[in-house]
Amino acid sequence: MAFGLPTTSLAAQSDDIRVFGIRLVGLTAASARKLALTLALVAVVVLIRLALRALLRGGQSEDHAARWRFWVRQGLALLTAAVLVLGAVSIWFETPQQLTGVLGLVAAGVAIALQRVITAFAAYLIILRGRVFTVGDRIVMAGVRGDVIALGFMQTTVMEMGQPPPAQSDPPAQWVNARQYTGRIVRVTNDKIFDSPVYNYTREFPYLWDEIQVPISYGADRARAEQILLESTRRHTQRIEELGAPARVELLRRYALKESIDLEPRVYWRLTDNWLELTVRFIADETGVRGLKDRISRDILAAFDEAGLGFASTTYEIVGLPPVRFVKDGSSADRA
Repeated sequence: MAFGLPTTSLAAQSDDIRVFGIRLVGLTAASARKLALTLALVAVVVLIRLALRALLRGGQSEDHAARWRFWVRQGLALLTAAVLVLGAVSIWFETPQQLTGVLGLVAAGVAIALQRVITAFAAYLIILRGRVFTVGDRIVMAGVRGDVIALGFMQTTVMEMGQPPPAQSDPPAQWVNARQYTGRIVRVTNDKIFDSPVYNYTREFPYLWDEIQVPISYGADRARAEQILLESTRRHTQRIEELGAPARVELLRRYALKESIDLEPRVYWRLTDNWLELTVRFIADETGVRGLKDRISRDILAAFDEAGLGFASTTYEIVGLPPVRFVKDGSSADRA
């Protein structure tokens, strides 16, 4: 009996592939060649993509080039996917009849198993085409607030930011009481644009209106208090007003908005049971609002101290006490 090393042989009569004498069902020399071509195609396309991405990383690093590189990467990813799909179809399907039958089966399976994936990819195309948002925009989507730092076929990556106290009750829970980064990176599937509104802080009008409330007593010098609020606010928002004027004109041109959009600071009065509430409304950049309000608040506080004005607060006044009786040990209550 002769013994030899196991070999892989091709059966000439059936073109089947046998390993250790076992016939591999469905694997023929022709399909093996197609598989090898497919793997080679994938390897070549991946290498070309990696080389192009390396060239992009070696380019300029200025902020104005960051978005350009992002869109180039997005186009490169789409081109890579298209080349792989077309190449695989060309290798594996030689006649239109074969392709039609396979496409029917694939479509049926996709319709059942990949509904959310298809929806997320369709949302990705809508985000790009519909100008919903892009990398660098500050948005709120599906309850997530923050800056878009990456946009993929299926998910949007957001650097989360906190929220001011009036919105602290909204989910998810936050520990940063301002629109500043929390440090968490959140990924949201793109299909959420179909289920919830998308709030964009920066797309068409990269400015926000914000407010500071100051309570004063009814007996205080109200005119002086209002003057202090306006002067302190104008001191820190004048540059923002000048930069926001062209954006305001463009916003009015593109949308049916009222002409009453005012960039100048304004003080509003509100009567309450305890004090007069003065609210100063002003324009601010989409970022750095907390620092701006901090500077304005410091100026207001210093000016109030200089003018002898105080802030009103809730107080309680005790106007009377019930009779108090003291009883000494060993003596009667009447003698006490």
